[in-house]
Amino acid sequence: MRTWGVVWPAAGQVEIEERELPGPGTGELLLEAEHTLISPGTERAFLLNLPNTSDRYPQRPGYNFAGRVVEVGPQVEGFSPGQRVVASGPHAAHALVRAGLVCALPDQVPNESAVFFNMGTIALQGVRRARIELGEGVAVIGQGLVGLLAVKFARLQGGAPLIAVDPVESRLAQSRRCGADLALTPLQAQELAELPPVVIEATGAPDPINTAFQLARPGGRVVLLASTRGETQVNFYRDVHRKGLTVLGAHNNARPGLESHQGVWTWLDDCGAVLRLMELGRLGVEELITHRVPAREAARAYGLLAEWDPGLLGLVLEWK
Repeated sequence: MRTWGVVWPAAGQVEIEERELPGPGTGELLLEAEHTLISPGTERAFLLNLPNTSDRYPQRPGYNFAGRVVEVGPQVEGFSPGQRVVASGPHAAHALVRAGLVCALPDQVPNESAVFFNMGTIALQGVRRARIELGEGVAVIGQGLVGLLAVKFARLQGGAPLIAVDPVESRLAQSRRCGADLALTPLQAQELAELPPVVIEATGAPDPINTAFQLARPGGRVVLLASTRGETQVNFYRDVHRKGLTVLGAHNNARPGLESHQGVWTWLDDCGAVLRLMELGRLGVEELITHRVPAREAARAYGLLAEWDPGLLGLVLEWK
């Protein structure tokens, strides 16, 4: 079939390409998009070829896809044509996706909300790795999309007080709306009388990692949730070893492949958890949508992303 989607032919370039797409092979589903969500930190980094990204182009970006099943490939069970789904699929009108990267969508969850599912699994894994106990103080550094979702999950987990840290006031205002008890600039956070036992770093920048180590109380846990673009200079003796900190990496690729266990769930299980929380009304994401752009205007959307306007959070591409 003939379809179209977003392609980056080279660093900093965004185009719409027409291409042929075959029918689904064994274990695959052919999907039709209704909405896709741009992942602000990761996609901006790869588009601009920032440190710790691939310099191989062309690239076809995206992994937050909501739509419907068009055709079911051989040896795929549990899906049928017309079914609403979310998938780790690209920014494209149609996509071939392995069945293991597709989740059925509850009837009560609209596509525009469901498209946040994969960003939700990323944030949720970081909160799980922290092993937050009811009543433990939690600080989340960085109030972009992942950081705000981490605030929401830490609140559900019982973190108290819940502290959001960001230098941008508009993002701190959003943090308060998402349930943060305190919303502080990095300088204000350094003046806390009682340091939190859990700190989640969600900026993706090198320097705030040191802020996370300094903000955690002795014996605390620091979760590195964002994918850091660049190198961090750390005095491990002073800031980690002597304080007795536990440092936890929380990259999405570090998940178990087949079976969830305490503190670390598979991608599919976390996907189901995020959608369940949306279905039950415990996880709202509508207020995180700041921009809606027709998919044919993807170049304009990525232009906004490249400018790094702090007011940009959830950027949804509309395919219908």
